[in-house]
Amino acid sequence: MNPYRKKIWAQFLPLLNDLEHPESILDFGCGDGWFASQVGALWPDSQRLAIDIKRRDNALVEPIIYAPGAPLPFPDGSVDLVYAVDVLHHCNSPEYYLDEISRVSRHYLLIKDHTYTSWMGYAALAILDELGNRKFGIPSPQNYQRGSRWTEHLAQRGWTLQKTIHPCPCHSGLLGALTNPLQYIALYQRSAGSFDAAKLQSR
Repeated sequence: MNPYRKKIWAQFLPLLNDLEHPESILDFGCGDGWFASQVGALWPDSQRLAIDIKRRDNALVEPIIYAPGAPLPFPDGSVDLVYAVDVLHHCNSPEYYLDEISRVSRHYLLIKDHTYTSWMGYAALAILDELGNRKFGIPSPQNYQRGSRWTEHLAQRGWTLQKTIHPCPCHSGLLGALTNPLQYIALYQRSAGSFDAAKLQSR
């Protein structure tokens, strides 16, 4: 098992176990579907959806394919939980897809991604991102979150931050000491009565 994924899943698991059982779940940017397969094992009776811009040859789940930059092909509030693991910074407009996953999810958002506060942090993310994704042919437009801007963006759309893990222990040893402060996990819950207002703001 990829140790990076294993460490992320170890952080996800207690957060997911504390949620009200979701009837439907969407993996946004599922890649080969490894996280979707773990979530499916955790909640085998939930509807599991996975979406990406292309299918990996070694896919563990069958993804729904959508065109980059297009809206997600799901109705408003159609799933209980949307999660995204290291996906948003690959989007040409992370804020657009924050709005899209906000539109699709009725109850919860769970995001694992990167954040930085200095040019050194940004440069480290750009280098590591390119090295880690070049072999998969995944573009790295370097649209990383600065500070807590995505949390502020979601707060304006009716989402309350429930839990943050930052620094997030994704790596060990010297690599972890250098890069874990650039990693974070955030769990959001929709504020009561905010769904209709959030839909209006996202359009």
